[in-house]
Amino acid sequence: MNAVAELAIRELEVAGAAGPLAARLYAVAGVRGKKETLVVFFHGGGFVEGDLDEPDQFLRRMSSAACGGANQLVLASRYTLATEAPFPAAVEDAHAVLKWAKKNKAKLGWNGTYLVVAGIEAGANLAAVCALMSRDRGGPDLAAQILIMPMLDPGLTTCSMREVKLDDAMAGVADKCAASYRDYLPNGADRTHPYASPLQSSRLKNLPPALILSAEDDPLRDEAEQYAAKLSAAGVATTLKRLSAVSLEDATARNECACAGSAIVEISRFLASLAPPPS
Repeated sequence: MNAVAELAIRELEVAGAAGPLAARLYAVAGVRGKKETLVVFFHGGGFVEGDLDEPDQFLRRMSSAACGGANQLVLASRYTLATEAPFPAAVEDAHAVLKWAKKNKAKLGWNGTYLVVAGIEAGANLAAVCALMSRDRGGPDLAAQILIMPMLDPGLTTCSMREVKLDDAMAGVADKCAASYRDYLPNGADRTHPYASPLQSSRLKNLPPALILSAEDDPLRDEAEQYAAKLSAAGVATTLKRLSAVSLEDATARNECACAGSAIVEISRFLASLAPPPS
């Protein structure tokens, strides 16, 4: 991995669907000129909690040590939590942030070449949905989507999720996911809406290339891998990587991305592949 670079980090406000949202911009310090790639990142927290501080250390490492560093910006944004307003408030916020970023590229120091949407857990759900919304609503054009251990199945029906319910140490994770979805999707009919559950969508063509990261011991593993298979079957260029299990002192701390080092390596490679080699 590259040496860690000094970062310039700026707090700012972006426009959500219903008002301003707090955001944080990460860039390598001391690099002149506008950057080619902007990664818009949404935090985890099961739709009901989380903020800009939750992924901060991960995004600092991603911005300084990998991912093309000097030619990349990372914009982390908040979104409306389900405790404030349920679906579709969060996804409408996420898509609005992408539109704001495209419109305000000069303010961000971005030249508009590559726009990538990314997230972890619930934030990865929003990232996947943003890819659908951007296609359906005519923009903004996305160069790629990065989904880290995404929440994609409100039914919690996969084998990896069922298995975790039988593990006393991890059973609380499944219960927490179920409670989160009850808050996010109080209307049962919304549970099959493609903007709530991308895994249920039958229209996955013409989406941007995807990097999907699952983890060996993650209860969300199977839904992530099923979504990767569906994207590939729809003709979407998809890279799936299953990360090795990492021992955690707290078994419920999965969305802290304990496998951050491996994830950053994969994200770095993926983003580097978006740009054509210099002529």
